[in-house]
Amino acid sequence: MIDVNTLVGPYPFRYTPHPDPQILAGVLEREGTREAWVGHLPSAFWRDPSPGNTELYTMLLPFAGLFRPVPAVRPDWPRWEHALDAAVTAGAPAVRLYPQQWTLGPGDQRLAAITEACGDRGLVVMLTVRFEDLRQRGPLDVAGDLPAATVRHLARVNGRTRIIVTAAGRDMIEEVHWGLTPDEQSRLYWDISWIWGPPEDHLAKLYRSIGAGRFVFGTQWPLRLVQTPRANLELLPDDLAGMPLANPDDIARDAMDATRR
Repeated sequence: MIDVNTLVGPYPFRYTPHPDPQILAGVLEREGTREAWVGHLPSAFWRDPSPGNTELYTMLLPFAGLFRPVPAVRPDWPRWEHALDAAVTAGAPAVRLYPQQWTLGPGDQRLAAITEACGDRGLVVMLTVRFEDLRQRGPLDVAGDLPAATVRHLARVNGRTRIIVTAAGRDMIEEVHWGLTPDEQSRLYWDISWIWGPPEDHLAKLYRSIGAGRFVFGTQWPLRLVQTPRANLELLPDDLAGMPLANPDDIARDAMDATRR
């Protein structure tokens, strides 16, 4: 199992205990997770995420083979192309974009440009719908949830870029998925960190309507409990139990292969 949605570093709007890679390594060992894709949480809220990327690469150096860095790159910031090249050099499988925190709306051509550039480099694009439920946010946390229109726009940029959307619920997933062509749907994946299990059974319903192969394992540690998505998988109905999620390694390889087509 690979957890594609983990974070290190403090969260600006509430206390998160021990959000550092040493603790995450212990969590992975306890849960039997063999690898994690790791982002730098405070970078999402900084004007310039570049220092956060440097810190991320440094923090993860002692954990080679266990963690893979997923830096944040702003397409409205100077030299963002160099940041993408640095991500490739660092062995990053993906980069994180935060349109809501950076006030980049649906249809913003800078988002399209960086999505295109990620496809050219074989990097997966990762989007985050939310860090907290709207009802839990502090008065300084003013960014709204990522809109479905932004995801649809980026899914249509080209045929090479693979996209993983984290922290989406059933309503948004269905709104986006059924608004895309089959070819566009095939390049888009969703993590399960915010999808409800029983009694709503949203995960089971999505498995049946969209297919397990459109989903990847993600927890959004340390903001959410890592046990929740595992429990939801274990509580799937018998006819869906054991259906494999998409393999993030395969998604990353497919993204790299697409650059050669």
